[in-house]
Amino acid sequence: MGKLVISNTPHIKSKSSTKRIMIDVLIALLPAFVMGIVYFGWYALLLCAISLITCILAEVVYLLIVGEKIKDIIRKFDFTSAVTGLLLGMNLPPECPWYLPIIGGIFGIVVVKMLFGGTGKNFVNPAITARIFLVLSFASFMTMWGEPSIGALFPLDSGATSGATSGATALGPILQGSSQMSNLDLFLGTGVGASAIGETCKVALILGYIYLVIRKVIDFKYPLIYVGVTGLMMVIYQGNINAFLPSILSGALIFAAIFMATDYVTTPNTTLGNIVYFALLGILTATLRHLRGTESVSFCILFMNFFVPLIDRHIVPKPFGFKKAKKEVKDGK
Repeated sequence: MGKLVISNTPHIKSKSSTKRIMIDVLIALLPAFVMGIVYFGWYALLLCAISLITCILAEVVYLLIVGEKIKDIIRKFDFTSAVTGLLLGMNLPPECPWYLPIIGGIFGIVVVKMLFGGTGKNFVNPAITARIFLVLSFASFMTMWGEPSIGALFPLDSGATSGATSGATALGPILQGSSQMSNLDLFLGTGVGASAIGETCKVALILGYIYLVIRKVIDFKYPLIYVGVTGLMMVIYQGNINAFLPSILSGALIFAAIFMATDYVTTPNTTLGNIVYFALLGILTATLRHLRGTESVSFCILFMNFFVPLIDRHIVPKPFGFKKAKKEVKDGK
């Protein structure tokens, strides 16, 4: 006789599971991951691989230390650490030191995720928090940005590889309305200085977005709200309608809106709560971008993660099966 499992209502059966959702996210990340390697070369692949392996091993070692058996760890493996690892790797500058993904991966998994109880218990996004930890700890390395080149993967000459520059990213002139970069270049990621491997090619990111929407992993409107509000606020700040496309096609906005801001654990529980959350996130992102002249997406998402409990407290979901009571119709009225 099997074990009697007791759980809270409602008892709904679904094919969806954490493992299936995480595998879908990994598949959705593949186009942007591949384009990151194409643009920045084999070293970018190495950074992502180190980050992925570090995050998986960090979770396994932690579980072994707290007494889990290896067969149970394998059976319960839900790919959340793999997603964190790939996201962190794709959030790194393309030519940062190889040991940064190791430090960031251990911090994100052990400190941000496992110490708070593991999957579903973390109150902030592990990949975002790990990236910010690296930015604060290794500012000079994390502010490097690479110039993508189609010839970076298989360079035909010494000038075909991507270069790295330390200092302010190429996003600054765009946010200040002084960039001459075309919207097509921003959309394709060609020749655009990027401070993260995965943020460059917007076509690849949109393919991942479409896949996640079709698979019903994310709600299509939430990334659109975040990106749209950010763009509209930048139009207001710059007083120029032409600022809309450059502001949404530059930096890590689209990448973060699709793959990190939509994290189930760190977003509100209701539709209205999510609309408020993503709208405020867009306003905050545009405001900090305008005031600082640099990318602020990661800090904005982390900041808004702390407000999710407050949003859930004031925007309460309706009880399961709730139906609005019909008004009684009196005779003659």
